[in-house]
Amino acid sequence: MSTTDWLKPLQHILNCPVHVVTKSLADWNDFVKDADNVWLGDKKNSIPAEGARVEKNGKTSIVLTSTDSTVDLIEIDHPSLQISEKELISWTLQLNRGQFAQKASTAVSETERNSLKLSEWIQKQLEADEPAYSLPDHLTVGSRLFNEMIPFLLVTEQTNTKQTAFTELEKLLRSFLSDDIILIPLKSQEWLIWGSISLLRDEDVEAFEEQEDETLEDSLASIGSGLHEMLASEWIGECHLAVAYPAAPAKGMVETTILLRETLNLGRKFHVGTNIHLPWMLQLERLLNAIPEAQRSKYLEQSLKRADLFVESEMLSTIETFFALDCNVSETAKKLYIHRNTLLYRLDKLKQETGLDVRQFRDAVLVKIILLLYKVTKRN
Repeated sequence: MSTTDWLKPLQHILNCPVHVVTKSLADWNDFVKDADNVWLGDKKNSIPAEGARVEKNGKTSIVLTSTDSTVDLIEIDHPSLQISEKELISWTLQLNRGQFAQKASTAVSETERNSLKLSEWIQKQLEADEPAYSLPDHLTVGSRLFNEMIPFLLVTEQTNTKQTAFTELEKLLRSFLSDDIILIPLKSQEWLIWGSISLLRDEDVEAFEEQEDETLEDSLASIGSGLHEMLASEWIGECHLAVAYPAAPAKGMVETTILLRETLNLGRKFHVGTNIHLPWMLQLERLLNAIPEAQRSKYLEQSLKRADLFVESEMLSTIETFFALDCNVSETAKKLYIHRNTLLYRLDKLKQETGLDVRQFRDAVLVKIILLLYKVTKRN
């Protein structure tokens, strides 16, 4: 029996939307933790049984079938569904135990099954007190995981993930990054991506090494920008992307995931409106983030004579552009399309109001720190 053979009649009977979704086992276990109501039936270990039921946010999710890495379930969007109706559906699925297993095994590709196994292992290591940093042998089939690849972390803003999300995303990534990719779903709306190191080359390694006008960081930022633009326009809309230095997945899977998550969190925290986040551009932010919030607030109170000056969009844009262009007055004026004297007037105004002259190195450093702390503190 195909999905549509019974899904449409079920929607008609319940008079509400019913969807079939697939979760990794790790996502399922997280989903269950903060649910409103849970009935797991004859659950064995961490694998839910057919008919297991979870109620959360007005929706009822009932397990169709499960493996050691994935859980297929139906999601019923009906807050007032009667308990007898829920129990009847669960009972029916238990009665037909195993009939959906064959469908599930053929619906998920071998690539996706391997990715879900990697995801489950990564999640376990991230939660462990003493994580293992090298992949176990059974997850490193073939040699490509030992080769250097470019890691990305993608976080989407969508709340409703399609059942075919893995296949769709993998297809898009192959078209942009080449066929040599690894796609690993982590938490809901979060994807770890490994792209080929060949993306950094024009034609071969020697050609890349001879390029003196573009650094490794510039190349990675450019690749990240292009990837984000493609994903945002062709698949997921609003999203965030973090990029890190190349590493071998077999040895750096866990450490790289930790770094990318930290990078993305810091970028979203300190630079609202920015969608591409690079660890080498967030070193000061990483240091400031380690300072307790109470001490950050106290420092701002002591350092700022006029906090409202940093709220003014014109002054904020001027300072940020000035810092982005390495405190170059002429280039900043050109970038802002203003006369040099207009820029000097604004900088003099900042000095007069705050006592800090950003044309002096010491004061420039202080203003940069104050600006970053103020952005975070005013949102808390």
